[in-house]
Amino acid sequence: MLDKPMISNGDRRRALTLSTVAFTACFAVWTIFSIIGVAIKAELGLNEFEFGLLVATPVLTGSITRLFLGVLTEKYGGRIVFAAQMLLTALATWMLTWATSYAMYLIAALGIGLAGGSFIIGVAYVSRWYTASQQGTALGIFGAGNVGAVVTAFVAPLVMVAYGWHGVAHVWAAALALMAIAFFFLAKDDPQLVARRASGKAAPTLSQQFAPLKNLQVWRFATYYFFVFGGFVAIALWTPHYLVNVYHVDIRTAGMAAAAFGLSASLFRAYGGHLSDRFGARSVMYWSFGFSAILLFMLSYPATDYVIQSKNGPIAFSTRMDFLPFVIMLFMLGFFMSLGKAAVFKHIPVYYPEHVGAVGGLVGMIGGLGGFILPILFGAVLDLTGIYTSSFALLFLLVCVSLTWMHLAIRHMERSAQGAMLDQLPELPEMQGMPATTAANQTHTLEEWTPEDTAFWTTKGSRIARRNLWISIPALLLAFGVWMVWSVVVARLSAIGFTFTPEQLFWLAALPGLSGATFRIFYSFMVPIFGGRLWTTLSTASLLLPAMGIGYAVQNPQTPYLIFLVLALLCGFGGGNFASSMANIAFFYPKAEKGNALALNAGLGNLGVSVMQFLVPIVITSSVFGIMGGEAQTMTKGGQLWMQNAGFVWVPFIILSTVAAWVGMNDIADAKASFKEQAIIFSRKHNWIMCVLYTGTFGSFIGYSAGFPLLAKMMFPEVNSLQLVFLGPLVGALSRAGTGWVADRFGGGRVTFWTFIGMIAAVFGVIFFLGIKDQPGAFTGFFMTFMALFLLTGIGNASTFQMIPAIMAREVPRLMPQLKDGDLRKQIDRESAAIIAFTSAIAAYGAFFIPKAYGSSIAITGGPSAALWGFLGFYILCAVLTWAYYTRRGGLLNTAERGARQTAVQA
Repeated sequence: MLDKPMISNGDRRRALTLSTVAFTACFAVWTIFSIIGVAIKAELGLNEFEFGLLVATPVLTGSITRLFLGVLTEKYGGRIVFAAQMLLTALATWMLTWATSYAMYLIAALGIGLAGGSFIIGVAYVSRWYTASQQGTALGIFGAGNVGAVVTAFVAPLVMVAYGWHGVAHVWAAALALMAIAFFFLAKDDPQLVARRASGKAAPTLSQQFAPLKNLQVWRFATYYFFVFGGFVAIALWTPHYLVNVYHVDIRTAGMAAAAFGLSASLFRAYGGHLSDRFGARSVMYWSFGFSAILLFMLSYPATDYVIQSKNGPIAFSTRMDFLPFVIMLFMLGFFMSLGKAAVFKHIPVYYPEHVGAVGGLVGMIGGLGGFILPILFGAVLDLTGIYTSSFALLFLLVCVSLTWMHLAIRHMERSAQGAMLDQLPELPEMQGMPATTAANQTHTLEEWTPEDTAFWTTKGSRIARRNLWISIPALLLAFGVWMVWSVVVARLSAIGFTFTPEQLFWLAALPGLSGATFRIFYSFMVPIFGGRLWTTLSTASLLLPAMGIGYAVQNPQTPYLIFLVLALLCGFGGGNFASSMANIAFFYPKAEKGNALALNAGLGNLGVSVMQFLVPIVITSSVFGIMGGEAQTMTKGGQLWMQNAGFVWVPFIILSTVAAWVGMNDIADAKASFKEQAIIFSRKHNWIMCVLYTGTFGSFIGYSAGFPLLAKMMFPEVNSLQLVFLGPLVGALSRAGTGWVADRFGGGRVTFWTFIGMIAAVFGVIFFLGIKDQPGAFTGFFMTFMALFLLTGIGNASTFQMIPAIMAREVPRLMPQLKDGDLRKQIDRESAAIIAFTSAIAAYGAFFIPKAYGSSIAITGGPSAALWGFLGFYILCAVLTWAYYTRRGGLLNTAERGARQTAVQA
């Protein structure tokens, strides 16, 4: 048997990377008819059944050949078989352009279908490089090559518009041929094949490889895969045609919507592999089937008119799913189907380690046949019923059958396993015989983490901490950019035909702050529960929903206000990320460097607001994404804007940051804690005091960032202030990132106190210049005093977070004297991280209350000054609390900070 732990990590990564890229290229070719098929249908005048057959034919070949390609891979190795399969597929794709009749197109489509067989080659090849406890994650990453369908959906329409569908076929064929050559020369033979050749052992015979196929369990797995993979392929192929006919969108929009489904149904497969390794494939299958059933039921419900006879006469209403909700539901369905795909193939290398090619080939073949049969059935059922949603009703019945069979099989095996036998099963039933996953098997989990140990920190800890910090920063920057994107978008909605009132616009500017702050409360406790790596990956990926939603919604002035309210709330995902990000980074650094590390993470993350306010006004003035991004909107005063770019511009960066978080970040084993363990902070008096102080600093920063663009535009309409407003968040973010060392050196309490004194003076200045706003130089004074406010909020943001670990280092020993040494340090770190996250959640409500206060003040008094006087009074309260509890003689931090100041002066 292969000693897989002796394989180098470099060889593993090479095999996984090359296989994933090759599979992505093959999948892009395999789904090529989802785009060019529409043009071929019009060219040949095909009916629905003929079109469905043409689109599904490549899937037939790809499905059937999986069984035989899996056997060939077992015998000859993945390097040779994969390269040969790609070359043959590339040739068939090029020959497609020579076809002149429907029959010739079908023959060429059979050859293109070889691309689908690549999956089982990669499964057999990749699984031999990894141990059983790692195969779920590795095969999940490889399976994410399904994203090739997204590549086709996004790029093929552009190529087709420019060069016709023949151009698409030529480009895809050339790219696949180049990939085949690269794979052959760069990949290595798998270790098991090398060992077998060295020993002179004969390859397994066909009868030996096919022996497991008599097991009913194999066919049950195949049924699961018929739905999760076959259904995915069928939806990916059918959706563009469905959207064009049901929602009357053009092929580019339909392709982008199909790409959203393909994106979620592909990228999250890697996450499904991780969940299968961690929680067991059985649990993941329940999640996949259960949520898929709910979503498919909703998608299958046809547009219906109802008339209810009441005592006052008939009451008529109708139900219909609009385009945007449909795309969102499809995206969610893809997510849960991707989890199921990974979970199915988690079983095979462990149950049948010597027959991965044959068993995986059969399961893959049945799944692929689902991609062939289902589109044909979709067309037939549509012709029979005339109801477009009948395709989703068919999938709903299929997932119900799969879920029922799985549950009955599980109950049967649970009843069969009793006593000691039951205890020996790590998880019933699908994980029978699988090794239990332990933290030691999770290479991204740090079992030992002692940053206060100087030797550990110098030799190992600082390098790991810096890597996690510099992956966290861009993820947080993107989160802030998406969170605050409404602050610019809202200011331009009226210019492109939206007729929202000023009050409605202020609500849109304020709602992301409200939802973001609320999300932060929950995000505050997620890192110790799920781990920083996993939660950062999930929270970053969630930004795709509002980013893509904004891109679609702003293109039509008829988009209901309710949709904008929902998207504004979804932008709060970005706001929630801050709490979990800060809690995560706090665990990595020792007390002496914690203030600066948190300042860098938060300060450069806060920079996302400024980046957004600088970048969005630029990208909305040009067609950055070409025809793929949609048409321009005509402004009411002339000119054009591409407002959708305000959302779309973040999508590629979010995807890259999500991948970086998953690949490069770590979890700390000691940082794990339940909600109950963290909830002790609610009994800590200083938790609530720091909530007030951090609301005064960060709440002001984020609230001013959200409200400043609209306030400046309304108070000084003659000034093109939108070109300058990005400077405020920029100053605030950079001051936070650059002044963390000041609080580390002189004490956070002192710096915080003087920050509030400065903010009181700055607000006086803003009120003064608003009072003379019609006089020359008023805007300059208004702008400069606001810049001073942003500068001071940044300094205060850094200093308040420096205070929290210092406070808890004194409070926890007093409140929990029974804790000693390591346990005491863990408790201090745990409470400090939880308070840092929770205070950030409460403070984030400033992003809602400050813009809303402006709007209410203007509506009631005719100007914003009443709101500003309220802010000033709050800063006075914050200054008094800081002095009374922390900096006065006898205050909690007075002695320590006075010593730090004397040390700094001596230095």
